[in-house]
Amino acid sequence: MVQTARCGERLRGRTVNVFIVDDSAAIRDALVSMLTGLKQIRVVGSTGDATTAPDRIREMRPDVAILDIRMPGMSGIEILRRLKREPYPPVVIILTNYPYPQYRERCQKAGADYFLDKSTEFDRLVRTLRGLAEQAGD
Repeated sequence: MVQTARCGERLRGRTVNVFIVDDSAAIRDALVSMLTGLKQIRVVGSTGDATTAPDRIREMRPDVAILDIRMPGMSGIEILRRLKREPYPPVVIILTNYPYPQYRERCQKAGADYFLDKSTEFDRLVRTLRGLAEQAGD
């Protein structure tokens, strides 16, 4: 489900910059802690405010945006739709506690590159980002 060729071209030879959007400060902090120090991966920003997230992401221009689905103010799916309308959208990883088939389908249709369940696939996030970083190093 990843847009490998386009992602690889965009990331080639660079650090993978990541922006995190989740209304849970504990999840944001855990993600920043988990990703800080990983080779070729840099967290460039995070927010719990879904309504300002699209503008912050546009401003920071990350390679990857990690989005939660259910947040006050605006859903991660709406943020995803807005990001994918941009000329050079980031790779979008949906990381959610709501891994239901209807959400997965809506996210895929909106252009999500990855859809991960927080409760069972949290560790897969690191593997996914490392895979993107390896593409960047090719």
